[in-house]
Amino acid sequence: MPKTKLTLTVEPEVLKKAKQYARKHKTSVSAMFSRVVRALAVRENERAVHVPRGSALEKLSGIITLPEGKTDDDLIYEVLAEKYGLEEVPKGAS
Repeated sequence: MPKTKLTLTVEPEVLKKAKQYARKHKTSVSAMFSRVVRALAVRENERAVHVPRGSALEKLSGIITLPEGKTDDDLIYEVLAEKYGLEEVPKGAS
């Protein structure tokens, strides 16, 4: 695959750590950067949810703001815990 040169600007300490990590793993900073970007893109695509146009879910999307420090999984667990009489998991344990 053809490659394109890229110039990045980072703090000296970040560059030092990147070079150390690349050396330790017998790769280059360029190859490492490429793998990280690809992994982030895959991760983002895995989290993407298809919401059908015109569906109730699409209409509801974006109208709720999560409480500070809580994820959607935390809220789901809390509702299920209340419904089924379970003990709540301490914050950060879920």
